[in-house]
Amino acid sequence: MNDQKQVEKWGIFEVSCKGPVEGNPFTDQWIRGTFVGGTEEVTADGFYDGNGIYRVRFMPSFEGEYHFRLEGSFALEEVEGTFTVGSPAKDNHGPVRVVNTWHFAYEDATPYYSVGTTCYVWELQDDERIEQTLRSLEASGFNKIRFCIFPKHYDYNLGEPRSYPYEGTPMDSSVLTKDNFWNYTGKAEGNCWELERFCTEHFAHIEKCILALQQIGVEADLILMHPYDRWGFSCMTDRQDDLYLKYVVARFSAYRNVWWSLANEYDLMGHKTVQDWERFADIICKKDPYQHLRSIHNCVHFYDHTRPWVTHCSIQRQDLYKSAELVNEWRTRYRKPVVLDEIAYEGNIQYGWGNITGEEMVRRFWEAACRGGYPGHGETYLAKDDILWWSHGGLLHGESWKRVKFLHRIMCETPGVGLKPKGREWDEICAVPEDDRAAFETGYHLFYYSFMRPSFRDFHFDDEQEYVAEVIDTWNMTIEEAGSFTGKFRVKLPGRQYMAIRIRKRCSLVSENVI
Repeated sequence: MNDQKQVEKWGIFEVSCKGPVEGNPFTDQWIRGTFVGGTEEVTADGFYDGNGIYRVRFMPSFEGEYHFRLEGSFALEEVEGTFTVGSPAKDNHGPVRVVNTWHFAYEDATPYYSVGTTCYVWELQDDERIEQTLRSLEASGFNKIRFCIFPKHYDYNLGEPRSYPYEGTPMDSSVLTKDNFWNYTGKAEGNCWELERFCTEHFAHIEKCILALQQIGVEADLILMHPYDRWGFSCMTDRQDDLYLKYVVARFSAYRNVWWSLANEYDLMGHKTVQDWERFADIICKKDPYQHLRSIHNCVHFYDHTRPWVTHCSIQRQDLYKSAELVNEWRTRYRKPVVLDEIAYEGNIQYGWGNITGEEMVRRFWEAACRGGYPGHGETYLAKDDILWWSHGGLLHGESWKRVKFLHRIMCETPGVGLKPKGREWDEICAVPEDDRAAFETGYHLFYYSFMRPSFRDFHFDDEQEYVAEVIDTWNMTIEEAGSFTGKFRVKLPGRQYMAIRIRKRCSLVSENVI
């Protein structure tokens, strides 16, 4: 039993103890803990961590004294104890939740505006590249990253990972080339895995990466399953799938920055049915005591995002050209936060999903944000060593990532929590606060003109109120005051692409000490 006596609110309290090593402890034994404090009572499953060590983890939601009690399938050295929960650290706001139907906030009510990226197996690279990825994330301002627990097999990603989730031996990958790798996708020939014995070092390393992300304020959007597989992990039995999900939830759910993505491109996984996905979702809902955010990602066909277990839409665009333009429709259809986890990638590879310009990526980001959605970034620039950010992390080489912090700043300055689209003129994108009261009190309007190039725009809200206008260059990342106005007024623009105008009541700026 460990001697941890204090933890911060939304931190991790862990109890460990020794237990049986005979047989298969992953299937033959179980342990769980009940934690009582504040106004909560939480029961959390524990897990076997190898070498005869069993662990139970808990994330407290209240400050003060807590009591815990353990139970298991074997005799425990010590079954109960107490610990103290202190106040959260400055940058600890708790897990992210859904608020205002279409938006997010941390549990302490601090608004969360998602500007995420995708690096499928960054955590399965060597230590140097992992550190490089973390530094790149900090510099870019991304606050969410999607990545896989299982290794990934796809073009530009044919090497072996640093570790595997199971004990065993992989197939000989030396026979794989860029021309024949599809013949191996989803196959298990040549692999020799013990699919009910987890490699605890693999999961412990992922925990280390989740914690490193937490320390720099980045949410870990964990992809639980995917189809790009030559090891057989995408076509395990029902029993093996269920055991895996329960193990993952037991190990990772106490980390406050975890999100669950049931799959990347679920509709390419021919071995799984809708009934399977619903069963997986049921396991996560029942086993995760903290009810972290849950999603499932598509290739071509959307999952039914109206399902009650789905907390937010994780969307890959279905049209070659349109992506963010459809956020209005998806908000109306699903009445949940719309996260565009793939709106194509800035890069120059051969695939249409991976060769848009930086300007187009930034345009899609702004269009999504102004329509009340949350855009996701990706980058796929060719490299001699086949190290692409989209899969491996490392360094960012494009231009769009440099503009993410600027947009995020604008999003965070929204009165209330979240933007929503407002139909005003047919040739502009207009966003106002989701909260009608905040919209009325501040008069906040954000107009985005995309690839159009107006040299001015005319406005008229009322004849009495004084408004302040700003011209925003979304590419060059500048904000210039355009003046104060009442009645009908005109805002001049430079006649170039990617411009925006922000208008607010002067009285609201004075009250917020903005001017």
